[in-house]
Amino acid sequence: MNAFTWIVLSLIVISSARHTASGQGWRQVNAQGQPIHYQAADQENLSEYQGQIESGIRFVQAFFGHTYSRQFDIYIHPNRNSLDSTWQKDWNMPAFKSECWMVASGVAAKLDMIAPRQWDKLSCEHHYADKDKTQQLITHELVHVYHGQHNGSPDFSAVEGIDWLVEGLATYASGQCDPSRISGVKKRVAEHQVPAGLDDFWKGNDKYGLSGTLVMYIDHQYGRQKLISLLPFTNKAAVLATLGITESTLLAGWQSYIGGLQE
Repeated sequence: MNAFTWIVLSLIVISSARHTASGQGWRQVNAQGQPIHYQAADQENLSEYQGQIESGIRFVQAFFGHTYSRQFDIYIHPNRNSLDSTWQKDWNMPAFKSECWMVASGVAAKLDMIAPRQWDKLSCEHHYADKDKTQQLITHELVHVYHGQHNGSPDFSAVEGIDWLVEGLATYASGQCDPSRISGVKKRVAEHQVPAGLDDFWKGNDKYGLSGTLVMYIDHQYGRQKLISLLPFTNKAAVLATLGITESTLLAGWQSYIGGLQE
């Protein structure tokens, strides 16, 4: 997998090194036993952010039926420059500048995010006033943290052919497979406009819906424990072998499942 493409498409940190955020003035509180690092500029809204993080942690743990396997750090960045400077160190890319839609990332060791109340000003597609979507995005990244703690590649830098699983799991488990996304996928299935293979699921405007509903189908068809058993794998062959099916059989079953969903 091309590392830069993975950064742009999935917001997932690709360096195995664990860095703290740059600069001075970091303060700390805890959320569900996990340390939250923040700056004075976010003190006023800290309790709100803390509540969103705690809610996300509880949601993730309820979905998987287990707590996080180890402690991880949560950094609330007051601005995009702070986030970029951290990602530049984590990714060993000194000149990297994040795209306007990038506001957070999660791997096994930590979660970084721009302070949510700054999203309207500092991002091009996230609106803090939409509290449900804000919560789901935070939860999405917390799913990545949980997944990373159980994956053979904790920062996902060594995964091959399972972008759809990494992002689809975070989309589905965070509640982002909403009626609008499902409706869009149903339309594509009905019009026979779906990817021919798994490698194309995490592409295009409908990548969240396609990947999320595929994981939703696996959960429905094979059960939660089977879905959880896929967390350690870093390649497509291992995932398909554990499910005991071929790629074409998986995709055919998914299409049939989507076609039968009621809107």
